[in-house]
Amino acid sequence: MRLFRSSEVLGIAEETLEFVLEASRETHPNEYMGLLRGERAADLGLDDEGVVITDVLVIPGTKSNSVSATVRTSMIPNDMRSIGSVHSHPNGVIKPSDADLATFGNGQAHIIVGAPYGRDDWKAFDREGNRRDLPVLDVSLPDESFFDFTQEDIDKELK
Repeated sequence: MRLFRSSEVLGIAEETLEFVLEASRETHPNEYMGLLRGERAADLGLDDEGVVITDVLVIPGTKSNSVSATVRTSMIPNDMRSIGSVHSHPNGVIKPSDADLATFGNGQAHIIVGAPYGRDDWKAFDREGNRRDLPVLDVSLPDESFFDFTQEDIDKELK
């Protein structure tokens, strides 16, 4: 099972981008960091193949300060919905550092948000650190609850 999906990333949901910007503001002057997760575009009512970034997963035990954020890799779930990463640069520089490039790994989309964390203070990059287009999409996100499962779902997972 692969950690990152192979489907093309079509964009980021407006609501998800707003969450990222707010989380970055609230974490300032420390870095904010999370993993990007997505849903199939068709499941969001889009007539496209691929995925849309819809969620940010914050990894337990993540430590951050004003110049870096460190994720405990042992806490990263083997999640087929993971498609990249997001983190902030409190210094406002929206360019991947060497340390950033070392963490980009196999993800298709990596977002860096720079202070002051406004609507235009972010950029997306591919795994090599090249800028990539990542449109903001106006889609309705599905209501989802962490505890939205049944005993039948648990039994299937255990098989």
